[in-house]
Amino acid sequence: MLLHLIARGKIARSPEAELVARYEKRLNWPTKLTELPETGGRIPDPATPCRTVLLDERGKALSSRDFAELLGKWRDEGIRETRFILGAADGHSQEERACADLLYAFGPATWPHLLARAMLMEQLYRATSILAGHPYHRAG
Repeated sequence: MLLHLIARGKIARSPEAELVARYEKRLNWPTKLTELPETGGRIPDPATPCRTVLLDERGKALSSRDFAELLGKWRDEGIRETRFILGAADGHSQEERACADLLYAFGPATWPHLLARAMLMEQLYRATSILAGHPYHRAG
């Protein structure tokens, strides 16, 4: 299953970009990163079947294990692509929220977009590691 991170804004050279690149190299699942301008731009057509996850502060906070189980379930159901969409500064529209398969939050706090990208990549790495059977220090 392709893990496709779609984010508004450019990350450029930054400490956050280094973190994103570090986790991207460590991921064993196919991964794609797409950057769009703050407004406009076209989101590429998905591989189908597809799931869409919007990062949204009003979304559901999942433990790393629960997040891994959800990704594993989608993979096992034959989902070809899961898209993780980080919106612009104003977030997502009501229509975008209604069409998403999951609204996902890193808790109730608001996080800077660049840091949220790095956090998402880390959680994707952690989830795929859990699914691969690597020991998880929080298990048990």
